Amino acid sequence: MTRPWFSPLSLTYGWRMGSDIPFGFGNLGGDLPDPNDPRVQQMMQQLQQMMAQSLSSGPVNWQLAKQLAESELGTENTVGPAEQAQVAEAIRLADLWLDGATDWPSGVSATDAWSRKQWIDQTEDSWKQLAEPLAGQMGEAMQTLVPEEMTGMLGPMADLMKGVGSALFGAQMGQALAKLAGEVLSSTEVGLPLGKTGVAALLPGNLARYAEGLELPVEEVRLFVALREAATHRLYTHAPWLRSHLLGALDAYAREIRIDEAAIEEAMSDIDPTDPEAAAMMDLSEVFKPEDTEQQKAALARLGTSLALITGWINVVVAEAAGNRLPTMDRLLESARRRRASGGPAEQTFEALVGLRLDPAKVRAAAKLWKHLGEARGIEGREAVWAHPDLLPTAADLEHPESFASVSEALGDLDMSMFDQLAVNDPTPPEDGEDEGGDDRR
Repeated sequence: MTRPWFSPLSLTYGWRMGSDIPFGFGNLGGDLPDPNDPRVQQMMQQLQQMMAQSLSSGPVNWQLAKQLAESELGTENTVGPAEQAQVAEAIRLADLWLDGATDWPSGVSATDAWSRKQWIDQTEDSWKQLAEPLAGQMGEAMQTLVPEEMTGMLGPMADLMKGVGSALFGAQMGQALAKLAGEVLSSTEVGLPLGKTGVAALLPGNLARYAEGLELPVEEVRLFVALREAATHRLYTHAPWLRSHLLGALDAYAREIRIDEAAIEEAMSDIDPTDPEAAAMMDLSEVFKPEDTEQQKAALARLGTSLALITGWINVVVAEAAGNRLPTMDRLLESARRRRASGGPAEQTFEALVGLRLDPAKVRAAAKLWKHLGEARGIEGREAVWAHPDLLPTAADLEHPESFASVSEALGDLDMSMFDQLAVNDPTPPEDGEDEGGDDRR
């Protein structure tokens, strides 16, 4: 099992941001601190404020997460009018090219250009949707560490674990967001739109660094990324159930998180309580059940297959839209493939949240399936498969993409409007136990 980092204390209590102990506690020397020392009093005030924030902030202390992420990113120039205009023009042109590759109209209602800090601000609501079900369930699992008979005796102190968990999750999210903010090229690169509905956004600073590393003209790299951004918005606009389908899989995984009490006892037995450094290095990611339940495996299978289908469709549509218009298209496609294979933003996001490693072979199979389906049924028939989750190919279909295209050709005479209505009335993802073909993780 590949463990997610999004677990209590898995990053040495979630705090090791380049210094040994938070707020400088590690710099006080070996003796017990003097409670009258102004430095100690200031640190305790900071700690009390942090805990008060955490107790009222829900499963994740987002204020702490943003503070830590922004401190990691340092100073950064805002995006100027010239770059805003370049992004707007690239997305406008990309949308125009996409008109010939899909029969869906544009899903873009506005464009924007973000700095890395703006990316964090603009995507906060989506990260809450992605992370809070997992953090909330982990927090509840941590609460079980307090014996029931002691809960009444502890009174308000029984909530301490909630505050600790919220702060620790906030610290971990801060680290993760800072890392992703330095790499993402657009609002949709993690696999789903993270900003406001219909707002297509690129990060010019990251794009410029990416183009420099590829030794390619930044104009062509910008247009390539704009094509992927605009294509993703079309997909999510015309398959409105898709977002809840992915979030439902994450929620199904979260509901099965359990504490392994034996692992806690073993971890604690190895800790010298007089050695603060040993405690700080303790990795409590081991306290969660080491094996996924069948429901979790089914949720991960559904999530992995859906993400492969999304990425495969985008790859096909973008390649068809660009055609011979981009001289460096082959190099751009290869760079995107290598980026995913080495762990791009989408791979980092879902491996971090639930330990899911996206399979590049599945993405290639999905692209092959969509290409065959377009040849067999045309663009309209290919896009009709996105009308409802029950029509989507399964993990088994990805093993035989040509067969799925052949079978789907027989559906060409069906009235797909009924599935459009189903998607509106019943966007709920499949039940937790409906496995789509095994565990997607290596």
